[in-house]
Amino acid sequence: MLVKKLLAEIIGTNHLGGDAKVQLGIGFLGVSFAFGLTVLTMAYAIGHISGCHLNPAVTVGLTVAGRMPAAEAIPYIIAQTIGGVIGAAAIYLIAIGKEGFSIGTGAGTFATNGFGLGSPTGYTMVSCLAAEVILTAFFLFIILGATDKRAPAGFAPLPIGLGLTLIHLIGIPITNLSVNPARSTGPTILVAATANHTLPVE
Repeated sequence: MLVKKLLAEIIGTNHLGGDAKVQLGIGFLGVSFAFGLTVLTMAYAIGHISGCHLNPAVTVGLTVAGRMPAAEAIPYIIAQTIGGVIGAAAIYLIAIGKEGFSIGTGAGTFATNGFGLGSPTGYTMVSCLAAEVILTAFFLFIILGATDKRAPAGFAPLPIGLGLTLIHLIGIPITNLSVNPARSTGPTILVAATANHTLPVE
Protein backbone atom coordinates (compact mmCIF):
# COMPACT_ATOMS: atom_id res chain seq x y z
CA MET A 1 0.00 0.00 0.00
CA LEU A 2 2.83 2.39 0.87
CA VAL A 3 4.51 1.67 -2.48
CA LYS A 4 1.34 2.78 -4.30
CA LYS A 5 1.25 5.98 -2.26
CA LEU A 6 4.89 6.74 -3.02
CA LEU A 7 4.46 6.10 -6.75
CA ALA A 8 1.46 8.43 -6.73
CA GLU A 9 3.54 11.13 -5.00
CA ILE A 10 6.37 10.70 -7.54
CA ILE A 11 3.93 11.02 -10.46
CA GLY A 12 2.09 13.96 -8.94
CA THR A 13 5.21 15.91 -7.97
CA ASN A 14 6.71 15.13 -11.38
CA HIS A 15 3.66 16.76 -12.96
CA LEU A 16 3.93 19.71 -10.57
CA GLY A 17 7.65 20.10 -11.22
CA GLY A 18 7.18 19.88 -14.97
CA ASP A 19 4.14 22.10 -15.38
CA ALA A 20 5.40 25.45 -14.26
CA LYS A 21 8.63 26.40 -15.98
CA VAL A 22 8.90 29.91 -17.37
CA GLN A 23 11.24 28.54 -20.08
CA LEU A 24 8.19 27.34 -21.99
CA GLY A 25 7.04 30.94 -22.39
CA ILE A 26 3.88 31.00 -20.29
CA GLY A 27 4.93 33.92 -18.07
CA PHE A 28 4.45 34.26 -14.33
CA LEU A 29 0.67 34.55 -14.57
CA GLY A 30 0.62 31.31 -16.53
CA VAL A 31 3.03 29.72 -14.05
CA SER A 32 0.74 30.66 -11.15
CA PHE A 33 -2.26 29.03 -12.81
CA ALA A 34 -0.18 26.02 -13.90
CA PHE A 35 0.75 25.33 -10.28
CA GLY A 36 -2.79 25.78 -9.02
CA LEU A 37 -4.43 23.73 -11.76
CA THR A 38 -1.84 20.98 -11.42
CA VAL A 39 -2.55 20.57 -7.71
CA LEU A 40 -6.30 20.78 -8.31
CA THR A 41 -6.31 18.11 -11.00
CA MET A 42 -3.79 15.86 -9.24
CA ALA A 43 -5.87 16.03 -6.05
CA TYR A 44 -8.74 14.43 -7.91
CA ALA A 45 -6.43 11.98 -9.73
CA ILE A 46 -4.33 10.68 -6.84
CA GLY A 47 -5.87 12.16 -3.69
CA HIS A 48 -7.62 8.88 -2.95
CA ILE A 49 -4.30 7.04 -3.19
CA SER A 50 -1.73 9.16 -1.39
CA GLY A 51 -3.59 12.25 -0.24
CA CYS A 52 -1.80 14.24 -2.98
CA HIS A 53 0.71 16.06 -0.78
CA LEU A 54 3.31 16.73 -3.53
CA ASN A 55 5.18 18.89 -1.03
CA PRO A 56 7.37 18.09 2.01
CA ALA A 57 5.90 21.09 3.84
CA VAL A 58 2.41 19.63 3.40
CA THR A 59 3.59 16.20 4.55
CA VAL A 60 5.21 17.66 7.67
CA GLY A 61 2.15 19.79 8.40
CA LEU A 62 -0.26 16.87 8.07
CA THR A 63 2.01 14.66 10.17
CA VAL A 64 2.16 17.25 12.97
CA ALA A 65 -1.63 17.62 12.76
CA GLY A 66 -2.02 13.86 13.17
CA ARG A 67 -3.52 13.40 9.71
CA MET A 68 -0.96 10.81 8.54
CA PRO A 69 1.35 8.18 10.13
CA ALA A 70 4.71 9.68 11.14
CA ALA A 71 6.51 6.60 9.75
CA GLU A 72 5.38 7.53 6.22
CA ALA A 73 6.66 11.11 6.32
CA ILE A 74 10.29 10.50 5.28
CA PRO A 75 9.41 8.08 2.42
CA TYR A 76 6.86 10.63 1.18
CA ILE A 77 9.45 13.43 1.20
CA ILE A 78 11.97 11.28 -0.68
CA ALA A 79 9.35 10.33 -3.28
CA GLN A 80 8.32 13.96 -3.71
CA THR A 81 11.91 15.05 -4.23
CA ILE A 82 12.46 12.33 -6.84
CA GLY A 83 9.30 13.45 -8.63
CA GLY A 84 10.41 17.09 -8.58
CA VAL A 85 13.79 16.22 -10.12
CA ILE A 86 12.16 14.08 -12.83
CA GLY A 87 9.71 16.89 -13.65
CA ALA A 88 12.48 19.48 -14.00
CA ALA A 89 14.52 17.09 -16.16
CA ALA A 90 11.51 16.53 -18.43
CA ILE A 91 11.06 20.28 -18.93
CA TYR A 92 14.78 20.66 -19.66
CA LEU A 93 14.59 17.87 -22.23
CA ILE A 94 11.73 19.70 -23.97
CA ALA A 95 13.25 23.19 -23.65
CA ILE A 96 16.62 22.28 -25.22
CA GLY A 97 14.77 21.33 -28.39
CA LYS A 98 14.17 25.02 -29.16
CA GLU A 99 16.89 26.74 -31.16
CA GLY A 100 18.73 29.33 -29.11
CA PHE A 101 17.58 27.97 -25.75
CA SER A 102 19.80 28.79 -22.80
CA ILE A 103 19.11 27.76 -19.23
CA GLY A 104 20.22 31.25 -18.19
CA THR A 105 22.05 32.67 -15.18
CA GLY A 106 19.83 35.45 -13.77
CA ALA A 107 17.26 35.66 -11.01
CA GLY A 108 14.63 32.97 -11.30
CA THR A 109 16.70 30.96 -13.78
CA PHE A 110 14.75 27.82 -14.73
CA ALA A 111 12.26 28.47 -11.92
CA THR A 112 14.92 28.54 -9.19
CA ASN A 113 14.28 30.60 -6.06
CA GLY A 114 16.46 33.13 -4.30
CA PHE A 115 17.01 36.44 -2.55
CA GLY A 116 19.08 39.52 -3.35
CA LEU A 117 20.42 39.00 -6.87
CA GLY A 118 18.46 35.72 -6.96
CA SER A 119 15.16 37.52 -6.33
CA PRO A 120 13.27 38.60 -9.47
CA THR A 121 12.79 42.08 -7.99
CA GLY A 122 15.75 42.25 -5.60
CA TYR A 123 14.21 41.51 -2.20
CA THR A 124 16.54 40.88 0.76
CA MET A 125 17.05 37.51 2.44
CA VAL A 126 14.92 38.54 5.45
CA SER A 127 12.04 39.65 3.21
CA CYS A 128 12.24 36.50 1.11
CA LEU A 129 12.40 34.24 4.16
CA ALA A 130 9.39 36.01 5.68
CA ALA A 131 7.43 35.68 2.43
CA GLU A 132 8.18 31.96 2.08
CA VAL A 133 7.32 31.17 5.72
CA ILE A 134 4.10 33.22 5.73
CA LEU A 135 2.85 31.97 2.36
CA THR A 136 3.67 28.35 3.21
CA ALA A 137 1.81 28.73 6.50
CA PHE A 138 -1.25 30.14 4.73
CA PHE A 139 -1.14 27.28 2.20
CA LEU A 140 -1.09 24.71 5.00
CA PHE A 141 -3.92 26.58 6.76
CA ILE A 142 -6.01 26.29 3.57
CA ILE A 143 -5.22 22.58 3.20
CA LEU A 144 -6.01 21.72 6.82
CA GLY A 145 -9.29 23.64 6.66
CA ALA A 146 -10.39 22.34 3.27
CA THR A 147 -9.66 18.70 4.17
CA ASP A 148 -11.24 18.79 7.62
CA LYS A 149 -14.03 16.25 8.06
CA ARG A 150 -16.44 19.12 8.76
CA ALA A 151 -15.69 20.81 5.41
CA PRO A 152 -17.95 20.13 2.40
CA ALA A 153 -16.99 16.72 0.98
CA GLY A 154 -15.44 16.52 -2.47
CA PHE A 155 -14.55 20.20 -2.85
CA ALA A 156 -11.15 20.36 -1.14
CA PRO A 157 -9.10 20.47 -4.40
CA LEU A 158 -10.80 23.72 -5.47
CA PRO A 159 -9.74 25.99 -2.58
CA ILE A 160 -6.35 24.26 -2.40
CA GLY A 161 -5.64 24.77 -6.12
CA LEU A 162 -6.96 28.33 -6.14
CA GLY A 163 -5.08 29.08 -2.92
CA LEU A 164 -1.82 27.91 -4.49
CA THR A 165 -2.52 30.08 -7.54
CA LEU A 166 -3.05 33.12 -5.31
CA ILE A 167 0.10 32.40 -3.32
CA HIS A 168 2.14 32.23 -6.53
CA LEU A 169 0.69 35.47 -7.84
CA ILE A 170 1.90 37.13 -4.63
CA GLY A 171 5.20 35.31 -4.19
CA ILE A 172 6.76 34.94 -7.64
CA PRO A 173 7.93 38.58 -7.81
CA ILE A 174 9.54 38.21 -4.38
CA THR A 175 11.44 34.89 -4.46
CA ASN A 176 10.18 33.25 -7.66
CA LEU A 177 8.27 31.29 -5.00
CA SER A 178 8.96 27.88 -3.62
CA VAL A 179 6.64 26.92 -0.72
CA ASN A 180 7.69 23.44 -1.88
CA PRO A 181 11.27 22.18 -1.33
CA ALA A 182 10.72 19.12 -3.54
CA ARG A 183 9.58 21.18 -6.53
CA SER A 184 12.47 23.63 -6.04
CA THR A 185 15.18 20.96 -5.78
CA GLY A 186 14.89 19.76 -9.39
CA PRO A 187 15.57 23.12 -11.11
CA THR A 188 18.35 23.91 -8.64
CA ILE A 189 20.15 20.65 -9.44
CA LEU A 190 19.80 21.23 -13.18
CA VAL A 191 21.05 24.82 -13.03
CA ALA A 192 24.03 23.76 -10.92
CA ALA A 193 24.80 20.83 -13.24
CA THR A 194 24.61 22.86 -16.45
CA ALA A 195 26.24 26.10 -15.24
CA ASN A 196 29.32 27.23 -17.12
CA HIS A 197 32.09 27.25 -14.53
CA THR A 198 34.83 28.18 -17.02
CA LEU A 199 36.93 31.13 -15.80
CA PRO A 200 37.21 34.10 -18.19
CA VAL A 201 40.45 34.43 -20.12
CA GLU A 202 42.42 37.54 -19.14
